[in-house]
Amino acid sequence: MNTNAFKAGSRLEKVLYAGHFAVTSELGPPKSADVDVILTKVGYLKGYVDAVNITDNQTSIVRMSSLATGLIAMQHGLEPVVQITCRDRNRIAIQSDVLGAYALGIRNILCLTGDHQKFGNHPTCKNVYDLDSIQLIHTLKTMRDAKTFLCGDEIRNSKKSPIMEPRIFIGGAANPFGDPFEFRVIRLAKKVKAGVDFIQTQCIYDMERFEKWMALVRERGLHEQVKILAGVTPLKSAKMAMYMRDHVAGLKIPDVYIERLIQAKDAAAEGINICVEQIQHLRTIAGVAGVHIMAIEWEQRVPEIVERAGLLPRPEVK
Repeated sequence: MNTNAFKAGSRLEKVLYAGHFAVTSELGPPKSADVDVILTKVGYLKGYVDAVNITDNQTSIVRMSSLATGLIAMQHGLEPVVQITCRDRNRIAIQSDVLGAYALGIRNILCLTGDHQKFGNHPTCKNVYDLDSIQLIHTLKTMRDAKTFLCGDEIRNSKKSPIMEPRIFIGGAANPFGDPFEFRVIRLAKKVKAGVDFIQTQCIYDMERFEKWMALVRERGLHEQVKILAGVTPLKSAKMAMYMRDHVAGLKIPDVYIERLIQAKDAAAEGINICVEQIQHLRTIAGVAGVHIMAIEWEQRVPEIVERAGLLPRPEVK
């Protein structure tokens, strides 16, 4: 494998471009400065995933910063995908954080708009949204490939200093189920044009609709330009499934899954069964390069999911 051909050289990038079916998951930082919370979650995930998303104040609730959490995870052997949202930063702060992330050894960044602050524990705070997620992707690509800041300045300390650009594997998100449905692929195409390297989708339950979305993706040849990781979220209960069905825009959960959870003696175990079945189905869909397991605050079940889905051992890459 020619390491000079890589954009960032992260484990995730190498796994994907070697043709392996990648596995990522999520790690929610603590709502405190308690490092032990992070280390416990790292212990659950290490060896079972190729990289782990470090969320950035998800649902607009204050947590330890994604950069700090990502560094701690990396120091303990788990490669981070650090999320950066547009909600809390202008373009100066964003570019500063990208430089800082690279200096710390972080090589994967996921570009997100960010949940509106009204959903969190500081609903009256001011948001920023100087850039949107597509512009954020473009910003990282500009810094990496053009080796300049958005203002046009070269990324160097002085005219005599060497250019030191951040070599980042750039990620983005996609929602295959939002309306209008056909627009979702157009939005993905915009992210590809902006420079995204990999995509993680929102959680998938309606396989038929996702297959239609992937067919549109393949029609445009987008699967050949970006690595797509399909998102799955294990359901803990029928109540959780019905709440998500009724309150998460664009999310469709088939009645058959809800009925299975209702009838099951152990709904959580049945939720794991469903998740494993979903992953096995997703592996058969052309253009799907991996799976993204979103089990926030249920990280201890990820090893079982990965093992039962036949995704072990994880590949060795250099």
